[in-house]
Amino acid sequence: MKKVSTNHQYRRFSRVSRGLRPGPATINHLKIYCDGGSRGNPGPAAIGFLVEDSKRGTIFKKGKFIGKATNNVAEYQAVIEALEWIADNRFCFPLSKTDLHFYLDSRLVVNQLNGFFKIKNSNLQILVIKIKALENQLENSVFYHFIPRSQNIKADKLVNKALDRWVLKQRT
Repeated sequence: MKKVSTNHQYRRFSRVSRGLRPGPATINHLKIYCDGGSRGNPGPAAIGFLVEDSKRGTIFKKGKFIGKATNNVAEYQAVIEALEWIADNRFCFPLSKTDLHFYLDSRLVVNQLNGFFKIKNSNLQILVIKIKALENQLENSVFYHFIPRSQNIKADKLVNKALDRWVLKQRT
């Protein structure tokens, strides 16, 4: 009896669509952990993201104060900053066959970026248009995954460090 091989592309797609981490069928990929937060809503806000290569681990991380914003704006701004960094540095590592997997702890933002939820706020619509334009500029497959906050600790720390630095500046 002949053994039937598994269709790896289908398996990878079904794992991604359920929000699970990609399996061994995805060899070349970047993991981008993003977070945004504000103290008050709106209030002083910051973003954080880190980029991990499947072979080398963390290759870049950034935390940045962005001014007064809502939590949702900060979450979207983190994705924008990460996509801009990838676009600016795409010649430093081979991106031609690299999938970009974004991990966020905002279920709302992930579902909006995946097209499952409508975006009613016009300010957020503008940010999503910018994100989609950056995605098209990169020409990579981009996936957005929801993860629990406990799995996004590194990006969360970058946000809080940026906010703490801003608070210290205000006191001096």
